[in-house]
Amino acid sequence: MHSIPPRPSVQDEIGPRLPGAIYANVDGRFEVLALITNPTDAAQLLRRAAARWALIVRDTLRPDGDPFVVGSVWTTSDYLVRPARTEYAPAA
Repeated sequence: MHSIPPRPSVQDEIGPRLPGAIYANVDGRFEVLALITNPTDAAQLLRRAAARWALIVRDTLRPDGDPFVVGSVWTTSDYLVRPARTEYAPAA
């Protein structure tokens, strides 16, 4: 009997695409503007019946590119150009 492999975690699906990160793939180079982890909000933004998360990104190769929503999982064809900031300098 075959067992069904466990579903990847949300973090595995998102990969390193946190706000501020820039990643690239065959479709372009994208800056992550927002990460939505509320399933109800993500599904509404993606216009799907269900979703666990969504990203709002902007294609940095298009100067007139408008932000848009994606829900594609991180794959081996994606690569990180710039990691997200994890630490911020204190205010002066």
